Amino acid sequence: MDEIYEEILKIRQRGENAVLATVISVKGSTPREEGSKMLIKSNGTIFGSIGGGSLEGQVIERAVRIIKEGGRPEILKFDLTGKDAAEEGMICGGNMEVFLDPILSEPNLYIFGGGHISTTLSKIAKMVGFKIIIIDDRDSFANKERFPEADEIYAQDFKIVISEIKLRKPYYIVIVTRGHIHDEVVLEWAINKEPVYIGMIGSRKKNKTIFAHLEEKGISKERLKEVHAPIGIDINAQTPEEIAVSIVAELIKKRREIEGQKEKTWKV
Repeated sequence: MDEIYEEILKIRQRGENAVLATVISVKGSTPREEGSKMLIKSNGTIFGSIGGGSLEGQVIERAVRIIKEGGRPEILKFDLTGKDAAEEGMICGGNMEVFLDPILSEPNLYIFGGGHISTTLSKIAKMVGFKIIIIDDRDSFANKERFPEADEIYAQDFKIVISEIKLRKPYYIVIVTRGHIHDEVVLEWAINKEPVYIGMIGSRKKNKTIFAHLEEKGISKERLKEVHAPIGIDINAQTPEEIAVSIVAELIKKRREIEGQKEKTWKV
């Protein structure tokens, strides 16, 4: 079993995702005892076993789907009695429950702009479990002195960065650059990607103007409605620090909507 925990550590270090399947309840005759574990990676590779056969195959299938859907814990219930179980090759004669526990890497937060809002946003977002990537075209703003907690920092022209950067899922994008032109460049790029969240700073008038420009370029209104602009939860924020708090609150809200907070129970 030690090799499973060693592999979990490696997965976290590599920023990958997996699911740990644990037998939490058995009644009657079952292929494995309580506490048996199996680790399932996103590509279906496994470490350990919870019994083999079609039962294990169903656990692997569900675990891979959990990773793709954003990682919500679930309990699978297997009835290994009766005709249906026999047809599936599960003829032990008992019942088993398997807990699927997602092991997910920290979500990545790409912050475009290194101004006053970003310095606070970076710190708070790091505290609540995001990996921080800072992008600004000024090296006097995008540096380790201003963002000591950042995992990555890019001090390059925005157009260069967005043409070369490799986005790592799951990822969130916050656009808080110093001007409308930069905001529009980044948003046009971001909206064609697959982020969990896109938020852009600015007044309703400014955002309406940018959206109109992007519509002229063929981006649909439906897609633009998915952009959080103005950014952040409305808490009547005024200072850069308060705005940063409102943004992180919205990021957390979105993350919890995706991950879910309740376990699901599936009968198999």
